[in-house]
Amino acid sequence: METAVVPVSDNAIAAAASPAGGLGARLARLPTRTLLSAGAGVIALVALLVAMSFSLGKSDHKVLFSNLSEKDGAVVIAKLDQLGVDYQFADGGGSILVPASRVYELRMKLSAAGVNKGSIAGYELLDGANSFGQSDGQQRVQLKRALEGELTRTIQSLASVQAARVMLSMPQQTGFFREQHKPTASVTVQLHPGRTLEREQIAGIVHLVASSVPELGNKAVSVLDGNGALLWPQDDRHGTAGFDSAQLRYLKEVESSHLKRVMDLLEPVVGRENLRATVTAEVDFTQQESTAEEFKPNQGDAPAAVRATRTEESSQPDPNRPSGVPGAASNQPPLPATAPMAGASAPLQGALAGGGTGNARREAETSYAVDKTVRITRNATGTVRRLHAAVVVNHRTGTDAKGKPTSTPLASQELEKLTALVQQGIGFSQERGDSVRVVNAPFRIEAQPPAEAVPIYLQPWVQDLLRAGLTPAALALVALVIVFALIRPAVKAAIAPPPAPNAVGTQLDAVVAGDERLPELTGEAAPLALEDRSGGKLASARLLARENPAVVANIVRSWVSGEAA
Repeated sequence: METAVVPVSDNAIAAAASPAGGLGARLARLPTRTLLSAGAGVIALVALLVAMSFSLGKSDHKVLFSNLSEKDGAVVIAKLDQLGVDYQFADGGGSILVPASRVYELRMKLSAAGVNKGSIAGYELLDGANSFGQSDGQQRVQLKRALEGELTRTIQSLASVQAARVMLSMPQQTGFFREQHKPTASVTVQLHPGRTLEREQIAGIVHLVASSVPELGNKAVSVLDGNGALLWPQDDRHGTAGFDSAQLRYLKEVESSHLKRVMDLLEPVVGRENLRATVTAEVDFTQQESTAEEFKPNQGDAPAAVRATRTEESSQPDPNRPSGVPGAASNQPPLPATAPMAGASAPLQGALAGGGTGNARREAETSYAVDKTVRITRNATGTVRRLHAAVVVNHRTGTDAKGKPTSTPLASQELEKLTALVQQGIGFSQERGDSVRVVNAPFRIEAQPPAEAVPIYLQPWVQDLLRAGLTPAALALVALVIVFALIRPAVKAAIAPPPAPNAVGTQLDAVVAGDERLPELTGEAAPLALEDRSGGKLASARLLARENPAVVANIVRSWVSGEAA
């Protein structure tokens, strides 16, 4: 192998002669591949830093509206775009997330703008309506839509209702029809999972709709749930036929009060976990009212009380007719009656008309008081007709001499005492037909598996912490890899100090001053060595190294780095 001496320019000699060139000169001396790797590493590091700043500065998002339909979501998104709010989607687009610090602010703004959940329009339809040019039918339809929207909003405000729909049928009332059709309404409610509507709540919805529409009765309102089941009108085919909500609530209160008495009496004796009880009450809610009126004669020897007395007398004389001896005397009118004088003889009277032959009538009526009794009876509602109590008591548990659990049934005397306590607690009445049953039976308690200790890495707070710090940690790890794999080698090569000239010269001097006799070479290297000796090239290299050691050192460094001199 021939050793060629490459001529070196004056600039290279000056750069090599300088002990520490500038940073630009050092970077220029680096290989192109190293510079490209360092540049790519710097760009990737900057991108990672920007991504990390965005991820750390990004605020948490919370749900603004959930369970939105496509139409409602489009309306909400359009308004958020106008407000310039950053939003996200969740649950397949059914939920819209906004920054947590602006949730309530955005809800108020959307409500003020008329964009609510469900985009239900109420009376605001009438605010922007232009009545000019509208027909009477269009105005009625718009009013009906506004009323349906207001009713829907009110029903959706209930805690158990997730969504609602109200449809009204309001026929036009005119004077040309003898029989006018009444309005009707139908309500569909979608409940939250696990929620139900009580009878009072259903009745409240019905009364709300019926009171909002003129001439709409409760019977003309139909309420359905999300599964299509009819909630109103109520079906009275079940056992609670004829019971309203107040009666059912009273029945439950009666049963719960009697059950509480039984539990309070027996729990201190047998323990809370060793007792199960139930009380069933039969309550009579019938209303009866009777009126009785009785008449009784006066009893005993007491005189009867005179209530009223009435006396009536009447007399009618016969008409005058001639009587006596015919003649002048009998034709004379009768003289007034006078009492005869004592010792005087009565004058001879003519014929008297009607003397002693008239009609007389006399009536007397006495009313006596008779005893009278008026009785009005009203039976009280909610009377307890019968009580049934059932109690199950667990066996007495303990441990034997060997420490094993034992189960012992209660004695008959103890059961009798417990039965007596239950009877006294519920107010037992044999005449009423009450029944009390106390049974002693072993409880079957299923063994619960021991709770396993949750590892620390499965703890919820640890998982939340890992989720929150996973992205920053991954970005930091990638940044470290880029720094140490791409940027650090280039920086280290650029800031590495060049070898000292004295040290280079000393080493070259040692080589030049050494023995010119080379070791014997064998094989293919021998002809090369002979050629070097004969040609004098080695001597020229030694001379160059002796005169310009820095230039030779630069040439050797270029050979090592693989660059052209």
